[in-house]
Amino acid sequence: MPRTADPQRRTELLRAVVAYLEERGVADISLAPMAEALGTSKRMLLYYFGDRGELVAQAMAASRPNAGEIFDGVASADDFVAAAHTLWRAITRGRQRRSVALLLQVLSLAITDPDTYQPYADDAVTVMLDPIAAALMGLGFEKADARARATLVVSGLRGLCQDGLVTGDRSRVDAAAELLIAAAVAP
Repeated sequence: MPRTADPQRRTELLRAVVAYLEERGVADISLAPMAEALGTSKRMLLYYFGDRGELVAQAMAASRPNAGEIFDGVASADDFVAAAHTLWRAITRGRQRRSVALLLQVLSLAITDPDTYQPYADDAVTVMLDPIAAALMGLGFEKADARARATLVVSGLRGLCQDGLVTGDRSRVDAAAELLIAAAVAP
């Protein structure tokens, strides 16, 4: 009879995997060294996460802000701006700020190794884009316009995160984020 997975152990292991990937990156991950560093075995990583790709996908999902939750209930342009500021703070100052580097790596790897990373990159974009576009449609923007504006927010803020990570110029990047967020709901 197969053993039932321990959800608490899985949660703890997922947190450790996220920290490991944030520190070491995803490009050359190998499960055996990761398992050793985490005090477990490759077999246990496979047991809890399936395969290397699924492990990366679950680590990304566990480390990103919940855009659906952040943009839920947006009923006005001011609500949208406030939600976008919440997202910006989460990815630049909140607990998700370290995961932005992980996301940027996966997006870059999707360009050079699409067979491995494209599905994870697509998912990372979609889970942010869809709830933001839905909020904009709720404000009266047509679907195509809402998706374009949501793309401005998602890709724009992500690019500004990268700029901030590279340059360390927080005040300039924050000012640019303010402009970008305002542009997303401008008529």
